[in-house]
Amino acid sequence: MRLAIVVGVFVLVAGAASAQAKPAILGGLGLDTWTRGLGIDAGSQGPPGLYLIYRTIDFRANTARDGKGDALPIAGLRINALANAFAVAYTAKPRGAPYLTVAASIPIAAVSFDSDVPSAAFDNLGLADIFVAPIRVGWRQPHYDLVTSYGFYAPTGRWDPQDVASVGRGYWINQFTVGGALYLDTARHRRGSVLVSFERNQRRRGIESTRGNLLQVQGGAGTTVYPNVIAGVAWYALRQVSDDKGAGLALELAGARSRAYGLGPEIDLIIPRYRMRVDARVEWEFDVVARPQGIAFVIGAGRLAWMPRRPNRQSEWSRASPSRGPEAPGARRYFPRG
Repeated sequence: MRLAIVVGVFVLVAGAASAQAKPAILGGLGLDTWTRGLGIDAGSQGPPGLYLIYRTIDFRANTARDGKGDALPIAGLRINALANAFAVAYTAKPRGAPYLTVAASIPIAAVSFDSDVPSAAFDNLGLADIFVAPIRVGWRQPHYDLVTSYGFYAPTGRWDPQDVASVGRGYWINQFTVGGALYLDTARHRRGSVLVSFERNQRRRGIESTRGNLLQVQGGAGTTVYPNVIAGVAWYALRQVSDDKGAGLALELAGARSRAYGLGPEIDLIIPRYRMRVDARVEWEFDVVARPQGIAFVIGAGRLAWMPRRPNRQSEWSRASPSRGPEAPGARRYFPRG
């Protein structure tokens, strides 16, 4: 399972707006809990068990770019989205079958959009779009993991086509993912991972408009720098692969496809005694087109609340005990993402 929260924003100023003009906005600030920010272990597979996970993201931007990548003339632009996601996931390993995971996430978000010229101020707080992953299939080997999954976003968050700070996106999304991780040693001290996601967007409710489909690639690489401490680099790439459509689409948005890249450091801490993992990362965006350009701060914590007993065999977590060394197999990665 992969968990994270991202801010997807599209703001456009139609030409040179006057001091009294309002930004031409379509859609709003869409918040979801599973896109971007997964980091070093985006494509890895964790052992069986019940996982309780919390993640928060603070996205801030002072620049929005048009379809050519030029900064929009919005004086005093301030975009801030603080979101918190609570998730639960259950992973099983049937005999002779791959790992099977089901997961769900509920996000609560606070979004604000302010600008001086044109003058605008929007603020919202509430439930964002819920994510459900009814099926995820994974394989876990000493030197590599493979994962694939299907999930969907339900438009449970409040959405208003005239409110740029809406906490929901106003449409259903079908998400398909595939990825994996590579480990340079059996103890999994050094590794890298990648996860590719395709999002097929449905028509927005209340307006004749359909958001173009999105392709996202994310991952990272890291190594153990101290017992139970991992450090590395996280990255992502986001591209819109089809045009927005519909009679309700603003002319300024026609043919404008979103694009963004992000890069930054990540540090993870494993706490074996409590079967917990805490991770933190910062990602700066660059080469942004048709969306705000900003910085995201991500902090997450998760706990393996329950593990199945294996008679006459050590559990994966037991083998990860510090008594087996600074970081035994399994200690570095026990959260299912994807």
